Amino acid sequence: MNIKNLVVFFLTIVGILFLVTTISAAEVTNNLQVTIDDIDVSSDDVSVIAGEVITLKAFFTSNVDASDVKFRAELEGEKVDVKEIVGPFDIEDGIQRRVTLKIKVPYELKDEVSDDLRLSVRLYNRDHKTDESYDLRVQRLPYSVDVMSIRTKQTVDAGETMSVDVVLKNIGYNYLDDLYVTAKVPALGLERTSYFGDLVQIECVDDEDFGSVDRKCDKDDEDTVSGRFNFKIPYDAEPGIYSIEVEVENDDLTISEIKQIVVENEFAQIALKSGSDLIVLNPTNKLKVYTIVTPTSETLVIVPAGSSRTVPIESSSNSDFDANVLSNGQVVSTVAFTGSEESSSSSPVVVLTVVLAIIFIVLLIVLIVLIGKKPESSEEFGESYY
Repeated sequence: MNIKNLVVFFLTIVGILFLVTTISAAEVTNNLQVTIDDIDVSSDDVSVIAGEVITLKAFFTSNVDASDVKFRAELEGEKVDVKEIVGPFDIEDGIQRRVTLKIKVPYELKDEVSDDLRLSVRLYNRDHKTDESYDLRVQRLPYSVDVMSIRTKQTVDAGETMSVDVVLKNIGYNYLDDLYVTAKVPALGLERTSYFGDLVQIECVDDEDFGSVDRKCDKDDEDTVSGRFNFKIPYDAEPGIYSIEVEVENDDLTISEIKQIVVENEFAQIALKSGSDLIVLNPTNKLKVYTIVTPTSETLVIVPAGSSRTVPIESSSNSDFDANVLSNGQVVSTVAFTGSEESSSSSPVVVLTVVLAIIFIVLLIVLIVLIGKKPESSEEFGESYY
């Protein structure tokens, strides 16, 4: 009985040794070293920044000769996993190798300024593999703000007042002082700047004991703020798509976001050409005073709200010229005129005058010829006797 038990024990030991040998043989390497931005991750005190792209390097000495080997790195979040793979490549037994890849740190810090993240790496092919995992500390950016929303009408009419509501949130690790926000529509020359104040980090807002956080914290502080900008869209704005640019800045950061809107305008042109006349429009709801300037004249035109005026344009020159329409000293429309238009309109009269003159001259010559010619019958009557 003792001999039988001894045999079973011996066979068990042999099986375990064989299994260990088999597992060991399946390993690609037994000295895998991983660094992030040249810091050894095995120290368990490496921090990374949420949303940033990090450089990960793996150093190892191969235990096997193998082809089609790949290296995979995975950052495991609560909701999102980020995975990157490099390879395939070949390795040789006893030869050192370095593998490099870049991977983006997932952003899952909803209510914390920092948290733990799991990094899993694998060297593998069809026959061999080596797995390792490490704990990382993920932190927010030192200074960062999120433009949570830019709210306005998607479509606005020329002449309409447009409101733009901007909402900001501090998503950084630190307190944000003296935030200024600039909203502008560059294509229309519109720009407004407003002071949005200070924003504390989320840790201050969520901590019930405000004094326990060693930062600028007050129970009345907020990590979110909103503000409104009002813009008057010019009446002469061309219809089309325009960009609203929102820029947030203080001494520590500058970021910008863009939102697009559609501007509609049935009266994009203030002045229209009609023959040798200029039709001036006033699409606004107020009386407008325009000044029409040509190379030879300057005319003041008063146009009631929502109406138009027709202005004759004259030129003493046959060359082309522009008629500029000014409002408050600014050119709001330019209309090109052809100097030959006036002469072309009078050319039929000139032609008719020339034709009539020629006819008159011909008739006059005929009349003179007829008057100067004596009739032959008058001589015969003078020689007759009774």
